[in-house]
Amino acid sequence: IKFLCSQKTATMASGDTRNWIEEKIASNKVMMFSKSSCPFCTMAKKALDSCGIAYAVEEIEKRKDCSNIQDTLCSMTKSRTVPQVFINGKYIGGGTETKALADQGKLKALVNG
Repeated sequence: IKFLCSQKTATMASGDTRNWIEEKIASNKVMMFSKSSCPFCTMAKKALDSCGIAYAVEEIEKRKDCSNIQDTLCSMTKSRTVPQVFINGKYIGGGTETKALADQGKLKALVNG
């Protein structure tokens, strides 16, 4: 189940947090926002690993601004859940979408494209 963000959540996102997120996405070919205990995050990592794709990951659950990061991601992608995977600056989805792209042989092409 994907939980969509509410309009209230979308307006609570901080500009500083958005700048930080955008910098992470811009400076990494593959960027994942994750929580270390999340099974869907593990699924996305395994999919990327299985394709030999290097990626940056930010484990957000121990950060004081974790909730704000999720609110900001929600305002950017319309999803508050993790993982959130970005390839070449484009949001591709979460664990299920990343695994599906890997299974279809499309994930590596996206990274190299």
